[in-house]
Amino acid sequence: MSSVLDLRQFLNSSPTPFHAVQSIKRQLIDKDFKELRESQLWETMRGGKYYVTRGETSIVAWVQGESFPDHGAHIIGAHTDSPCLRIKPSPDVRRSGMHQLGAEVYGGMLLAPWFDRDLSIAGRVTCTDVESRRLSLLIDFERPIVTVPSLAIHLNRDIHKNRTINPQKEVVPILCDLAHQSGSGFHGMLLDQVHHQHPGSNVQAVTDYELSCYDTQGAQQVGINGDYLASARLDNLLSCYAGLHSLLNAETEQSVLLVCNDHEEVGSASAAGAQGPFLRTVLERLCGDAETLARVLERSLLVSVDNAHALHPNYENKHDPEHQPRLNGGPVIKFNANQRYATNSATAATFRQLCTQAGVPVQSIAMRSDMACGSTIGPITSTVLGVDTVDVGAPQLGMHSIRETTGWKDPVLLYRVLRQLFESDKL
Repeated sequence: MSSVLDLRQFLNSSPTPFHAVQSIKRQLIDKDFKELRESQLWETMRGGKYYVTRGETSIVAWVQGESFPDHGAHIIGAHTDSPCLRIKPSPDVRRSGMHQLGAEVYGGMLLAPWFDRDLSIAGRVTCTDVESRRLSLLIDFERPIVTVPSLAIHLNRDIHKNRTINPQKEVVPILCDLAHQSGSGFHGMLLDQVHHQHPGSNVQAVTDYELSCYDTQGAQQVGINGDYLASARLDNLLSCYAGLHSLLNAETEQSVLLVCNDHEEVGSASAAGAQGPFLRTVLERLCGDAETLARVLERSLLVSVDNAHALHPNYENKHDPEHQPRLNGGPVIKFNANQRYATNSATAATFRQLCTQAGVPVQSIAMRSDMACGSTIGPITSTVLGVDTVDVGAPQLGMHSIRETTGWKDPVLLYRVLRQLFESDKL
């Protein structure tokens, strides 16, 4: 990873998991990775570089080491999805002279920061062309086309007293004046956008879609001394990017693998999620039989990478006094006695050793004993595969907000230790 500027470009070009996987694929292809398809017979070789996708939102990429499958694999896991507003299937809402779009909350998002933002819409549309063939195409309006205005304080004097937000009633983006809407509604607007972005596709109708709202404000370096990086979707595209560039740049003869799953923010229970069979199926096909797979997994390590809660200076009491990760302080090892994270003493010690070898500072976090803990793909993947796992991540503030903040140094520090993982002969 040459600089955090490259990460900023990746964040800006990846408003949805579909676009994130597309961006990852482009970079893999540039480095001569070969695409495999789940529907085809695989013929892989030692030293080969490959990738496979599922649902256009999850991807597994790997370099098949010279010693595979006699030795295990070094695995990095992350996720491509982030909390957001998803456009409903029949979204058109017409009232008070305005055309609005019904939106559904995806994941455990902070609702308040979505008000008064310049929002665009992106994702995948499923279409039919003039010969009645079905196509799936990615679109991105790129410019601000919807907004969710706040109610003026003069009309709600109690706004600062235990505010609650009803997403059905209050988080309904405004698209345009009714006088300017097309007769075919939002589907007609989508069709126009498809024709604009894919002029040679001969699409005649949009049948369905998976579309999300996103903030058009791009990733920025902030702070008087440029100490921080602020962006949408740092959780968890930062980890995807650091893992990807560790894979692309590692100089190793080991078997190294990156998996970026979708649907972590809603529990991972899907064909493309970590609770599904995607990664296990890939490994089974590479190993050839159950006994070989079991031997490989026993010798492997999964580093589950998902951002961690940094200490917030305005809410210091929300952290355990002895576990207060700081921005620009290096990657954070996550611990939880109730297996919300998959870290154990052996895997934590391995990661600490990797940090020492990479010259990277390392931090730890455990939640206050009187507060609940989030989770990651770590425990889920560990359960599905039976592989030793450590949960880590870059520290950040504002997790699950429309705009999040991490340290400017933290992405590179994370990348350095993940590359060390891939370049280590033994763990």
